[in-house]
Amino acid sequence: MPHQNQPNFRKSLQNELGDGRQWADRAIVLAYAMASGLSVVVFTLMADGAFGLFEQLLHWQGGWAVLLWTPACTAAIVWATRRFAPGAAGSGIPQVMAALDVSVDSTQRSRFVSLRLTAAKMVLGAAGFLAGLSIGREGPSVQVAAGVMQDARRWLGPRSAITSHGLLVAGGAAGIAAAFNAPLAGVVFAIEELSRKLESRSSGLLITAIVLAGLMGVSVFGNRSYFGVIQVPSLGWTALLPGLEVTLACGLLGGLFSKLMAASLAGAPERMNVLRARFPVRFAAGGGLAIAIIGLVTGGATFGAGSEAVKHMLAGEADVPSFYVTLKFIATWLAGWCGVPGGIFAPSLSIGAGVGNNVSQLLGPDIAPALIAMGMAAFLAAVTQAPLTAFIIVMEMVDGHALVLSLMASAMLASLVSRMLARPLYETLSQQMIATLAPPAAPKPSAAPMAPVSSANTVTAASAGQASAPVLPPHPDAPTPFPRP
Repeated sequence: MPHQNQPNFRKSLQNELGDGRQWADRAIVLAYAMASGLSVVVFTLMADGAFGLFEQLLHWQGGWAVLLWTPACTAAIVWATRRFAPGAAGSGIPQVMAALDVSVDSTQRSRFVSLRLTAAKMVLGAAGFLAGLSIGREGPSVQVAAGVMQDARRWLGPRSAITSHGLLVAGGAAGIAAAFNAPLAGVVFAIEELSRKLESRSSGLLITAIVLAGLMGVSVFGNRSYFGVIQVPSLGWTALLPGLEVTLACGLLGGLFSKLMAASLAGAPERMNVLRARFPVRFAAGGGLAIAIIGLVTGGATFGAGSEAVKHMLAGEADVPSFYVTLKFIATWLAGWCGVPGGIFAPSLSIGAGVGNNVSQLLGPDIAPALIAMGMAAFLAAVTQAPLTAFIIVMEMVDGHALVLSLMASAMLASLVSRMLARPLYETLSQQMIATLAPPAAPKPSAAPMAPVSSANTVTAASAGQASAPVLPPHPDAPTPFPRP
């Protein structure tokens, strides 16, 4: 009968209230979620403080000191990363994806996420901002939060339904939620980029953990949009052509950027990485010098994540040069190629904003904020090939609920164009990291001496009706056959 399959409320309530171990596990997960959100908050404050110190150096004596400071810091960061925390290099998202791969043994997972790597990522990532490099803190925040969250597993009960996989997904998504002050974006990022699905047994708890981690950022920085609230007039058919140009341009540039980053970081050494492989520290110093020169040419606009440049563009007060997109593109690529711990989320947003700003100056000055927001969503979607995450992040960052359809269409189309040019960047880098792992050592079989074969154990095929071969005694590890009736 159908009513027999319905849950019994009283019994279910008794089971819920009577299972103290389950409630303890939930409390542990939520406590670690708060800790992961707070770790991202601390990392944000460290990064902002470090970049503030760099800006003081930039404005001292005309800023020429950065020609020495940035290369020296970049070389020191790369040396320290390679020497003490190789797993902290790069964005941090590929590391979390590699840790989530089913082929990675649990004993090797600490090479990608751990409390030690969390601390190293925070220190080295902040050092990158101190050097003035074109990096973001959002990708590293994923690895930072995941390293904290996965530590909760050792405190959970042996029968807990919460797996290490689920904790890593929740931690990575919590990093996005806390970094962007956008809990909804964190949930979508968990589904679209990290997990592709959520475990049904614990999905509610994990989503709660993601939102709670995001609220840690809200509690510190306030319930505000990252880039403020943009004023967008009603969009008509006249905005179709400029919006399409922004989307297609960002799709092409984002696909090229993704392909270039994959070739630089995961390509064959003989193609682009000869000098980087042989002299990584010297290569980092040269890359830092190039970044410093680009920054001085642009009046400091390409230094750091680029958030201030985006704010000025949205406010209609952009003082960035017309070639800002090209130079920011190069500076971000060089920073990633050097191998410093830093992400590409925020620089991608600034590049996309620059594309939208350039098109608006030519075709649609009246709808400049809308084109800038569409460029941000389109370029981020093209680089990450995660369109849902991209448009929700931008929507929450600019409070652009009036642009939902426009942002979604731009992100989807740009991601489609990018897929024609390049494979997904984070997936490519994660697979390259997994390929460098040594296979886990197989357990050595117990050596058992072979018993001598006596003449009594040898029978002929004529007498037994079988092949003429010696019948050896069974191996000690072989299963015991059932006796015949």
